[in-house]
Amino acid sequence: MGKQKIINLAVIAHVDAGKSTLVDAFLNQSGALSGADANVVCVMDSNDLERERGITIYSKNCSVYYKDYKINIVDTPGHADFSSEVERVIKTVDTVILLVDSSEGPMPQTRFVLQKSLELGLRPILLINKIDKKDSRVEEVIELVYDLFFDLNANEQQIEFPILYGIARDGIVKLNQTDDNSDIIPLFETIISYIKPYPDLDEEPLQMQVSNLAYDEYIGRLGIGRIYKGVLRTGEQVVLCKNDGKQEKCTITKLFNYQGIKRTAITEARSGDIVIIAGIPDISIGETICDKDIVNPLPPIHIDEPTLSMNFMVNTSPFAGKSGKYVTSRNLKERLERELEVNVGLKVEPTDTTDTFKVSGRGELGLTVLIENMRREGYELAVSKPQVIYKTIDGKKCEPIEKVICEVPEEYEGTVISKLNLRNGQMVDMTNRNGYSTIIFKVATRALIGFRSDFINFTRGEGILIRSFEDYEPYQGDISIRGNGVMVSNATGTAMKYSIYNLQERGQFFIGPQTEVYEGMIVGICSRDMDMPVNPTKNKTMTAVRSTGHDDAMILTPPIQLTLEYALEFIDDDELVEVTPDAIRLRKRYLTELARKEAFRAKKKFEEELNEKAE
Repeated sequence: MGKQKIINLAVIAHVDAGKSTLVDAFLNQSGALSGADANVVCVMDSNDLERERGITIYSKNCSVYYKDYKINIVDTPGHADFSSEVERVIKTVDTVILLVDSSEGPMPQTRFVLQKSLELGLRPILLINKIDKKDSRVEEVIELVYDLFFDLNANEQQIEFPILYGIARDGIVKLNQTDDNSDIIPLFETIISYIKPYPDLDEEPLQMQVSNLAYDEYIGRLGIGRIYKGVLRTGEQVVLCKNDGKQEKCTITKLFNYQGIKRTAITEARSGDIVIIAGIPDISIGETICDKDIVNPLPPIHIDEPTLSMNFMVNTSPFAGKSGKYVTSRNLKERLERELEVNVGLKVEPTDTTDTFKVSGRGELGLTVLIENMRREGYELAVSKPQVIYKTIDGKKCEPIEKVICEVPEEYEGTVISKLNLRNGQMVDMTNRNGYSTIIFKVATRALIGFRSDFINFTRGEGILIRSFEDYEPYQGDISIRGNGVMVSNATGTAMKYSIYNLQERGQFFIGPQTEVYEGMIVGICSRDMDMPVNPTKNKTMTAVRSTGHDDAMILTPPIQLTLEYALEFIDDDELVEVTPDAIRLRKRYLTELARKEAFRAKKKFEEELNEKAE
């Protein structure tokens, strides 16, 4: 029997364009799903957070069989914050299916991943999805895709891509829009006719590069990657070529590949296949597994540097330890180290104090996913405001700049432009279509912290906001973002309806009646640009004297619901987010008013001394 023909492909697209539903169609129509799995929507989004948010966060592999081909499929994240996942995955595939919404067209995240694919010489296949939409504009979208390819300097072979049309949700892909087939056979046929299978390099010396990591409680750290040359066998002795140039001999104890969505143990794997290996406890991304006699490492994989950082601290609030299972600095350190085992886009550094760790990542979403996972696992921690990571380029201080696309109803376009101008944004383009305006801005990353929740409010939830990293540019000076102060509790106890009712004209509350509060906890947004100490625990004085009239009915404005994203966007430099398994609270870094005044004086004195030295 001849060797199995292997093609590896990745599905790339913007968030919510239909990547995971297309993978569902691949699995269903190849017979890879059976029983309960066959009825699950987005079967590859197995993580609880992925199902709740409806997005892919972690890239995952599966395989399907068609005729005499084995097709390994990688479902990639569509959000730019998870770009480190995508960059590595693209190196292991032979082609990419570029999935584009028939109405929205190519989006910024699409551009980012497509650029990486074209740089590696891959020849994409274009699939226009959701052609059943009422506002579908297929021909216009195809023109936009061609423009994008030209912008990214694609070569002639790459520009001559096949175009398919589909409704991934219903498992339909067509060669022409007028075809009446109800399956994805045209996509399978296009893949095997347009892309050559991986060449047979079984006789060459072994070469396998690790592009992803996983962790198993029983067998430890796992390396996931493609075998570029040779054959890999269980129990074989190999040489691990590390990223720092060192080499060490290891033994492969377990070997797996993908059969459908299941990880299956095998005894040998051949060139071209994507496999999972166990037995090397300190294996890392970019490292090469080579033949023990002929060592020829592949170039290491370059990962883009983090752009945002925040401090993870031990929770020191008066409510610390009430609901969390893991509350000490040792627990926090061990959990972050475990995350580093599988998340290469993350960086963890110690600070001056033992109870604080500086954690850096590619964006707010990537970091909030980590915090949310920790919260669900029973961890308690306090988190500081996200800070951008500056770089020095040609002797100048530079900061990350993002491209922001806002699609809003025309009546809100003036508000969007005004708000982004206040954040030192530069307008790049503006177009109008069907009563909607598409506004493109270039804005500093730090100016966009807190903008998403503001955007949702002033567009009444009707706007679409898309952000993607653009480049580093010279530092843009001070940018004032939050115009309001906060209401800070000056007492510990239970919040009372009477007190909240009398204070609600001073601002909006984050808490309702009967909520436990402590001194230094932020309970609401002040209507002025100053912080206001309040006592939400004060109740109506009980007296024996009867009043002649009746009390007014106390109707409270519903409190603002705190989500993790909103809380991190809202806080200022002197504030923290307290994260526990059952609550998210805001607090001042220094809980008492006296401590805050002393810290302010010390900061002012330090700044004056710096200015004197500069002069």
